[in-house]
Amino acid sequence: MNEQPELFGLVWQTRSPSFRLRVNDIIRIEGKLGRVIRVNECAAVVIVNRPPREFTTRFDKPVRFQPSPVTFRISANSEVKILNRRSGGRTRRESS
Repeated sequence: MNEQPELFGLVWQTRSPSFRLRVNDIIRIEGKLGRVIRVNECAAVVIVNRPPREFTTRFDKPVRFQPSPVTFRISANSEVKILNRRSGGRTRRESS
């Protein structure tokens, strides 16, 4: 029989991703707060709320509505300030 070296042992090794940003991180971008909603190898998707729009109609009625949030992509290893992450400690609460 023909002996073949083990090729798939090297190819199928999984590595744990070590990105700087994680899902549900709150970050500050251009003076606004944003939440990271997805992270992968290429980018982190961030959602930022727009300010409410207020104006007066032709009939002198004040109108106010909230525009939909803006989503955009940044690097998963971006050097933005993370506001809600605790340093060290446990990540899951233990039930008593």
